Amino acid sequence: MLEDFRRRSLRQLNSKYIYGKYPLLHLIIFVVELIMVSLLVRRFNTYYANRPVLTTMITNAVLGGIADTVAQTVTAVTFNSNKKLATTTSGRGDFFNIEIQDLDRKSLYPDEDSLPPYAGMYKRLPPPFDFERLTRFMAYGFLMAPVQHKWFGFLSSTFPLTKTAATSAAMKRVAFDQLLFAPVGLAMFFTFMTIAEGGTINDVKRKFQDVYIPALKANFMVWPAVQMLNFRVIPIQFQIPFVSTIGIAWTAYLSLTNSSDEA
Repeated sequence: MLEDFRRRSLRQLNSKYIYGKYPLLHLIIFVVELIMVSLLVRRFNTYYANRPVLTTMITNAVLGGIADTVAQTVTAVTFNSNKKLATTTSGRGDFFNIEIQDLDRKSLYPDEDSLPPYAGMYKRLPPPFDFERLTRFMAYGFLMAPVQHKWFGFLSSTFPLTKTAATSAAMKRVAFDQLLFAPVGLAMFFTFMTIAEGGTINDVKRKFQDVYIPALKANFMVWPAVQMLNFRVIPIQFQIPFVSTIGIAWTAYLSLTNSSDEA
């Protein structure tokens, strides 16, 4: 009974849109995540002083969740817009009914054949919010935080900022970060996500062939400037949260890139 109630509730929420465009369920989750961030921000310095690594891990997890929620919202809004366009163009929902199966084969909803006749309306719904995918992104952010913490500490001690060499030291940090950590970090991201989705080694290889190089090129276009500001201006205790905050859009891009094969 509880499982049936959960499915029905998710169906109802997934069918509700604000202004006919923004999915209600996605926005509810987004608001909850923002509340969690506000609670962290209020006492971040206190938490960081007592448990710096754990605080960074929790902060990274929440911000990673926000990024994936943004990505899933973008997908749902785009999907809904395409549905309206297809319906307007053809006057029927046949195109949409066929495509939804391809776009979301891991749907939380029951199989089409198991739905009662009156449930045909559910075939026209966009892909439901993927809580498993959200969990994967939060887990990745949580697990990567200690690695980032050690790496930023290494850069800080190896290239200390001084009054006479602040800019040059920051540039060295950026160079090391982008040439060493960024390629490895992206490789870890796609490997982790593919394995967590139940993929095999061959799936990991295919992911690298399809999306790794474009993502790395995009990284080099975005992050050197961000990291220069980060290393030059931001205090060390705020560097990882700053990167994670700016990285919401970047992680949303990675989320969309990682799920591009499913779409």
